[in-house]
Amino acid sequence: MPPATIIITTHNRPDQLPRAIASALAAARDVEIVVVDDASSDATASLCRRTPAIKYVRVERNQGVAGARNVGLVASRGEFISFLDDDDVRLPNSLDHQIELLSQSPPAALCYAPAIAADEAGRQSLPFPADCPQGDIFWELLTRNFIPCGSVVFRRSCLSRVGLLNDRLSRIDDWDIWVRMAEIFPVVSSTSPAIIWRQATPISSQGSSQTIELISLGARQFRQGWSRLPRFANAGRRRRQAAWRAFSGNVAEHLTWETVRGIFELQPRLTVGSARVLLRLHPSAIYRVARRWLRVSTLLTLTKNRLTHDDLTNARDHFKQLRSAAS
Repeated sequence: MPPATIIITTHNRPDQLPRAIASALAAARDVEIVVVDDASSDATASLCRRTPAIKYVRVERNQGVAGARNVGLVASRGEFISFLDDDDVRLPNSLDHQIELLSQSPPAALCYAPAIAADEAGRQSLPFPADCPQGDIFWELLTRNFIPCGSVVFRRSCLSRVGLLNDRLSRIDDWDIWVRMAEIFPVVSSTSPAIIWRQATPISSQGSSQTIELISLGARQFRQGWSRLPRFANAGRRRRQAAWRAFSGNVAEHLTWETVRGIFELQPRLTVGSARVLLRLHPSAIYRVARRWLRVSTLLTLTKNRLTHDDLTNARDHFKQLRSAAS
């Protein structure tokens, strides 16, 4: 049995898949690569069949990212598991490093690390998250997803307690399973970036590019799913209310940024949609966002950058750092 498996799910991206596979092979000394072809209709199948270093699994009906990852979990054999999107890159030796950290902390279910975002032109941003909390992170993780999916290595054994990914939550399926793991197990983190992930845009095919839909899905899962987990349900009323307020505040800040971005990029649908969802949130969340946006450092960032296209990325990184330190 190989000590680790990297599961790469792919759909109609044969031009990007080889780079992801090569990076996965360089991430550890001994690693199983399982590529799940989620009903691609192009050259993906022939490409994979010509790649002997991988275990190729094809599904004939599109499963979505969560369903395809579950197929990969069933087909995999590693003691430690990691997911990798077909357009992302695992950094060399990063998997071995994280497995060593997990080996030093037997009770921990998973190890995560920062990710470096890169746009289509290859321009990279600061690693995110800026701080990587560890130990008992259940309540922090409920309020915002600060764990980059491709940076996670988790123990196969913990799946017997938490189950597989929820395929009805595609696009936030990773956040959901990290929450379920963190409810029961401690978490460790690495300060060294583990992946380079391609940043989503509103016109990209990436699931994470649909910001408003993702936020609405997260809010629904908080109310209907995570709030029913035993640890949440058995907590005191103040603790539960504080968690919802923190979640609402982080979401409100993100939606505020999306609203402003929509205005300056002349995207009325993004502007109106973000503002509408923002107004449905906890009323006090909007007040807290306003206070944070009126900080001198925030106003200076906006003034200095003048909100050009390139500078929007710099401003977004500034707000991401604010959200990272928000809880």
